Amino acid sequence: MSPTSTWSDAGGISGIGPAAEPDGVFCNPVIPGFHPDPSICRVGDDFYLVTSSFEYFPGLPIFTSRDLVSWRQIGHCLTRQSQLDLRTAPPSGGLYAATIRWHDGHFFVTGTNVSGGGHFIVHATDPAGPWSDPVWVDQNGIDPSLFFDGDTAYFTSTVEPDPAGPHVAEPAFVRGVQQSVVDPFTGQRLTDVRFLWGGTGGKFPEGPHLYRRGSYHYLLLAEGGTEYGHMVTTARATSPWGPWEPCPHNPILTHRSTASPIQAVGHGDLVELADGSWWMVCLGVRPSAGWPMHHLGRETFLTPVEWTDDGWPHLPGSGLVEPSLPRPPLAPEPLPASPTRDDFDTAFLGPHWNCLRVPLAQHGSLSRRPGWLTLCCQAGTLDDPLVAFVARRQEHLTCTARALLDFVPRGADEAGLTVRMNEHHHYELAVRRADDGRQAVLRRRIGGLSALAATVPIQDGAVELGVDADPTTYRFFVRQSDGRVDEVGTGETRYLSSECAGGFTGVYLGMYATGNGLDSSGAAHWDWFDYRS
Repeated sequence: MSPTSTWSDAGGISGIGPAAEPDGVFCNPVIPGFHPDPSICRVGDDFYLVTSSFEYFPGLPIFTSRDLVSWRQIGHCLTRQSQLDLRTAPPSGGLYAATIRWHDGHFFVTGTNVSGGGHFIVHATDPAGPWSDPVWVDQNGIDPSLFFDGDTAYFTSTVEPDPAGPHVAEPAFVRGVQQSVVDPFTGQRLTDVRFLWGGTGGKFPEGPHLYRRGSYHYLLLAEGGTEYGHMVTTARATSPWGPWEPCPHNPILTHRSTASPIQAVGHGDLVELADGSWWMVCLGVRPSAGWPMHHLGRETFLTPVEWTDDGWPHLPGSGLVEPSLPRPPLAPEPLPASPTRDDFDTAFLGPHWNCLRVPLAQHGSLSRRPGWLTLCCQAGTLDDPLVAFVARRQEHLTCTARALLDFVPRGADEAGLTVRMNEHHHYELAVRRADDGRQAVLRRRIGGLSALAATVPIQDGAVELGVDADPTTYRFFVRQSDGRVDEVGTGETRYLSSECAGGFTGVYLGMYATGNGLDSSGAAHWDWFDYRS
């Protein structure tokens, strides 16, 4: 096919930056792409936030901000295999919702590894790490949270129903939240576990967070499932143990049955600013590939919270999380633009990169060929749980990705770019051996169907692979060593949406290598990767 003008002469892309925000206004989401279940805390003038990460390694990305709008990732909470074993985690298994809190000079993060170990707590004095190895808490359920009242650490989570109880004939769904007191450094429970509240009747009451304001303790819940009926509800009590009085205007946040461009809003966490105002971070999605379909995953949104005269939280104005809102009463902190290109000339991958289930050392290296990322052609493919894979979240509905690959395939070896939702839904532009040299192939995996959509012969030497994304379509390209650009084919975004692919994650763009069922001595070398919106 004919060359495409989206490729710059220099081998990258002529990108378009994000839209400028009017003075005094910010745009949602504040952390775009697959960043669900946000939890936030404030220490002085600084804010810290963590999100879920499921089967991706390292785990639990952590961000910082001074204005609640411009967030910078400073690392992950779980970066070592001694902290995080995801080798047996299924798609959308692994690390569920976490909570971050600060107390007496220490940061604490608690979460659940649903694929091994259950609830854990890690701590650090520097939120950029290193974080401790996890200690484990003997309490069932998911979505744990910590609340410090003096030196007492309350540990709140969902309740997993007793299979011998009255609901034995029904699915074993969670139906409320429970609490104990723990030692946050050892994980030891210091009290029995007590049931707190079952919510307002919405399914899957989860994501509990406990706060104190004045003479009341407030319990915040997510209900309705993390889908289009999602909502935030609350109750209050004079004791952290209850009894709980539900808010008379529950849910305090939901987008169900609205035409908002932001949907599935819920799983909120509150933070109080130094001036006494309150804000909420929460998750939401932006359907784009038809209705209702979203493929970037659940993202992090921000909204102000006000309090009624009789002491209940509510969202001002429309009661919805709006695409644009007045900025918080904090000095704006514009962050320097993120580099568009990674040249892989550092000793460690940047914090925006992830592998699948295991660290890079299991299948690749940044030192084997200095200045290049090397991925080994191991047996695992993109259809398998373990594969040589380094990728970043797709954070924009319209974006481009390019990478330069130096690869001489042997036998069944292949390497290329992938657009991945999970093992059963992904597209890849791969370089492999052909009878007369090499070829680039476009493969589309949609559930149980896998199709080779197109092939293009490629010349010897390094080859530039690329993908252009818009809200409905991915377009795949190859730049030959002589500069010629071929469009190889396309794939619809809808088949990588959560509604089609299932699960709780979002699309990743990145690089992979495989021996297609055989461990090979072959390797793929990547000189750079470029992402622009």
